[in-house]
Amino acid sequence: MTSKERFLKAINREIPDRLPVTTHHLMPTFLDKYMGGMSRPEFFDHFGLDPTFWITAFSCDETKGEYFNPGQPEKDAVRRVASDNWRFDIENIEDDQYDTTRFNIITPEKTLSLLLQSDGYTTWVSEYLIKEKSDIDLIAKYMTTPVCDAEAVNSAAERYGEKGLIRGHINGFDGYGQPGCWQDLACMYGIENLIMATFEDPEWVHTALKVLLERKLVYTRSLTGVKFDIIELGGGDASTTVISPQIFNEFVAPYDTVLIDEAHKAGQRVVYHTCGGMMPILEDIADMGPEAMETFTPPGMGGDTDLAEAKRRIGDRVCMIGGFDQFHFFTGCSPEQTEKEVLRCFDEAGKNGGYILSPSDHFFDADQDLIRAYSETASKCVY
Repeated sequence: MTSKERFLKAINREIPDRLPVTTHHLMPTFLDKYMGGMSRPEFFDHFGLDPTFWITAFSCDETKGEYFNPGQPEKDAVRRVASDNWRFDIENIEDDQYDTTRFNIITPEKTLSLLLQSDGYTTWVSEYLIKEKSDIDLIAKYMTTPVCDAEAVNSAAERYGEKGLIRGHINGFDGYGQPGCWQDLACMYGIENLIMATFEDPEWVHTALKVLLERKLVYTRSLTGVKFDIIELGGGDASTTVISPQIFNEFVAPYDTVLIDEAHKAGQRVVYHTCGGMMPILEDIADMGPEAMETFTPPGMGGDTDLAEAKRRIGDRVCMIGGFDQFHFFTGCSPEQTEKEVLRCFDEAGKNGGYILSPSDHFFDADQDLIRAYSETASKCVY
């Protein structure tokens, strides 16, 4: 089988020729530090892994007076969509410790602002966009609504052909966001603030989630005919190491389920991403209707996944992606220990197919000998 065929067999909960084996995101810092600046396709070829190609391409609806924000820094891979009522003014801030950027979003009534910082490994929000609850009204009134650049995605899909899986994601907020409605709002308001608001002002939380849902629906409905193999939804702030199952079922599932339904109408498959605790909500996520779930983070990395138990409970309903402990078995161990971890994952989740071996989210450090042991062991896992 080609890598694409192997992936799609697993996503369809069928049995491929062998266990598909890949990674989640490949971080630029890892490729620069350990792989001499190797490209992502070169990395997959070097280690004999099944490639996953991430493609993000937005377009704008000129009939609505929207256009790409001028003067965007070259380091920003995704172009932001602006209008005369929603413009980004981006400035670099001097900081002795971190790369710091302020995003000012200029509207006719008020300038909204958020601050991002980066240490070269990851980026985080140090000042949230929503500082007053009434800010969501301005966002609802003026925020632009990107659509998918189908031509760019399909061109990339044709270029990669059968080499691997073409992955995308539901759009997040243009300043800094993630695919799921709850996760996006957490990036804009702060997860601690958001959790408290579910108790103190649940009506406002639902209002804000609906605003983000409507924006994401515009993008999701533009995916008809777009050649993604699977698109990502969700986010770690929806995991049960962050929120309760009750909050998940009241504030997360109802909104993301609508997006999954719309993605299906557009002919897309969905993987629901929950890095962190999953076990208390396994069936709840499966009930939302995604084709696949990830990341099945093991206890050694702060998650709670029992792969065998998860396979027993939902393995006949979704493809399972992840489960591998990259922190303990990509560094600081022997190749034999890495091999044993791969075999454990296959033994617990690989039965009857429907499983893709992957680290539970991305990694920043790894020993090349251990990555090779990971790849070579998985390639021998046949059904």
